[in-house]
Amino acid sequence: MLKFLKSLFDDDTSISEPGLLDGAVILDVRPPSEYRQEHLRGSKNIPISEIKSMLETIRKWKKPVITVCRSGVRSAVARSVLVAAGIEAYNGGPWTNLRN
Repeated sequence: MLKFLKSLFDDDTSISEPGLLDGAVILDVRPPSEYRQEHLRGSKNIPISEIKSMLETIRKWKKPVITVCRSGVRSAVARSVLVAAGIEAYNGGPWTNLRN
């Protein structure tokens, strides 16, 4: 399964540490209305528009973050913001990729 999940990430965000996904926080960056319709159990929802204002909260999680959205575009942007702020983050792309 780890091999499958590794394939979801491009080279600059590849998962190189064993067990990373077990300890990571899945951050869904879609608006609450989309998130409420369906989402990954245990994921957290912070809309992309609020990521910058929530950096300190996210930093306090002290865990790697895997960003997800509907298509992978917003999650890529969110990942970039988190990495620029010094937070270990990976783009998980569409949330449905991690559903199983």
